[in-house]
This record gives sequence, C-alpha cells and structure tokens, in this order.
Amino acid sequence: MLGACGSAPKVLEAEPAPARSFAIPAPVATSGAIYDSYSGRGLFEDPKARAPGDLLTVLLIEKTQAQKQASTSTSKEAGLSIANPTLFGRPLTRDGQPIGDFALNGAREFSGRGDTSQSNQLSGSLTVTVVDRMPNGNLAVVGEKRLALNQGSEVVHLSGIVRPVDIAPDNTVTSDRVADARIEYVGRGALADANAQGWLSRFFNSPWFPF
Repeated sequence: MLGACGSAPKVLEAEPAPARSFAIPAPVATSGAIYDSYSGRGLFEDPKARAPGDLLTVLLIEKTQAQKQASTSTSKEAGLSIANPTLFGRPLTRDGQPIGDFALNGAREFSGRGDTSQSNQLSGSLTVTVVDRMPNGNLAVVGEKRLALNQGSEVVHLSGIVRPVDIAPDNTVTSDRVADARIEYVGRGALADANAQGWLSRFFNSPWFPF
C-alpha cells in the first residue's frame, strides 16, 4: 500500500527529431592519397550547391496569366410549299376553297459567348536543401518555409529538379528554371478560415445542388 502511494517516476520527453536529416556517406579511403573527391572544392570554383545536404536559394518569380474567349453563332431557315393538287382535271376544293395547299416554314437561331480570365503571381525567395544528386548531375531539391503570424501561419513548400548550370554564382536559381516544380502556398489560421465559405454555402454552389 505504501508503494502504491509513491509518486510515479518522471518521464523525460524526447526532444523532437529534426525535420529532415541527410546521411552523407563516408569517403572511401584510398592508399597513399589524402584527396577527398566528395568534399573537395576547386580553388576557382563558386560555392554553389552540388551535393546532398547543400543549400540553394530559389527566387520565386512565378507569374501566370490565362485568357480564353469563345463565340458561336448559328442560324438555319427552311421552307416547304405544296400547291393544291388537281383531281380529274379540276382543283381539289371544298365549298370553293382549295384544301390541298400546304406551306411550312421554320427558322432556328443560336448565339453563345463565353469569356474567362485568370492570373496568379508569387514572388519572394525560399532556401531549399539538396536531397539527391542524379547520375547526370541534376539536383533534387526540397524546401519549406513557415511563417507564424499573429492571426495564423503561412506555409510555402517547393520541390523539383535543378540543373547545376542554371545555378548563378551567388548560389541562387529562379523558379522558372526548376523542372517538375511543385510550389504550394497555403495559409492557416483565423484569417484563412474567415476567407473560406461555410459548408452550407459550398453545398449550394456545388454540382450536387440541382437548382
């Protein structure tokens, strides 16, 4: 009973693991040589990203604009006329009025027009990390930036493939030079929630609402 009344031992919380770690393989030792081809730098080489774990700054210059316009106009007219037939040499009549005359006229017309326009712009910079170096020398990069503001947070995520020749001497590359680029800009918090429609409004604006 006295043991049950004793306080429980304090559990030490583990420190959070880093978001991303890169295990750089140890260089293979060669007999009679001190040169390390993995970490060596040329005397006249710019300090640019070239290996897993290196940092690279991406300049965001995304700007897209799309516009489409369509216009359609069609019309059609048709007419049919049949004269009063003659029966046994005399016109077909009833009470002196011809009854075999027929005339049909029809007209159809359609006109439609549609316009759409969309533009997006994203500027700034984001430093990413090289996660892999491909056999042809291209670099796979991934990076994320989180801004904790007073009423929410902003997250910018970027991933893609960069050619070393596109990296400037100051270790920067523009976002339009990133292949297979995936750029995400997401906001969370009170401001983002206030700027979003409620579930009932989304239902009335969805294809499920038949009227």
